[in-house]
Amino acid sequence: MTMLQTKLTAAERVETVAQEDGPIPEGHVRLRLAVASLCGTDLHYYAHFANAGFQLQNAVTLGHEACAYVVDPNGFDLRAGQLVALNPIMNCGICAACQRGEKNLCTTKKFPGSATTVPHLDGFFREVIDHPARCCRPVAEGVNPRHLTFAEPMACALHSLNKGGVSAGQQVLVTGCGPMGLLAIAGAAARGAYVTALDLRAGAVEVALKAGAETGLIGGQFDEGEIEKRFDVVVEASGAIPAYNTALKAVRPKGRVSILSNIQPREAQVMLHLVMLKEIEIVGSFQFNREFEEAVQLVESGAVNFDALTAATYPLEQAGEALAAMAAGGAYGKILLLGPGA
Repeated sequence: MTMLQTKLTAAERVETVAQEDGPIPEGHVRLRLAVASLCGTDLHYYAHFANAGFQLQNAVTLGHEACAYVVDPNGFDLRAGQLVALNPIMNCGICAACQRGEKNLCTTKKFPGSATTVPHLDGFFREVIDHPARCCRPVAEGVNPRHLTFAEPMACALHSLNKGGVSAGQQVLVTGCGPMGLLAIAGAAARGAYVTALDLRAGAVEVALKAGAETGLIGGQFDEGEIEKRFDVVVEASGAIPAYNTALKAVRPKGRVSILSNIQPREAQVMLHLVMLKEIEIVGSFQFNREFEEAVQLVESGAVNFDALTAATYPLEQAGEALAAMAAGGAYGKILLLGPGA
């Protein structure tokens, strides 16, 4: 039987090829893709063959958000057919960052489908995946794989909420209602925060309200003075510099701005004087640590309506079409890739 693998061979060019078979690497288990989802990082690689200043050196399989079924446990305490969430962070476990519990900052970390790991590791947009057993988290029976693929991006959103100190009863603004912003909204609402969502697109704000936002704002259709100094925490999830400046204006004195967006390197005019005048704390948020387990448990709980956050589904072999649809900007929520047979 021919197995499918997708490869990004150049900007805006995704090919489907036959996947090569081989022995299972030591410490790994063999898996069959259940469901994967597209990330903004994948989109940057698709559009530019680069992301955040990191240039791909060769063709690579994208994808770092997925869940899969165990095919061969390879001697580990997993069983064939079991559904597992895939943690893409392959940290060393011994560097200073790892010893502090900061796996996301591991100095020799490997990450699939990314130019940050050289040689590049193929990502999850393929039918058969060999992945470290320690990075496979088995889930409760009955978990929907279309929901479980949200575990990795939800972990990133939760990390941003944790860095921002989001807790019950707080007023939280999320700027940008793309997939990550929507997950931040859902995560903050699940914690009991009062969430306001802001986006330029009315359709995205509509989905944000379904995700748990109490209030939705459309850029250019309200007086920014109404939100000035109102929020305990602002999560910036758009990657747009004007939204960054809105965050600095909207956060209260001594409040916190958590940067979840994948801001690309470029010149920018930022209202830094507000950081001083209001004693704003600005925190970066990169990937996740313990939040992966938190995210899986949130999926298992059924507390989040992931169906409302799903924009479209495509079969694995149409990964190129799915990325093109994401690039077109008309999808509100996550685009999913279904493994063969899903």
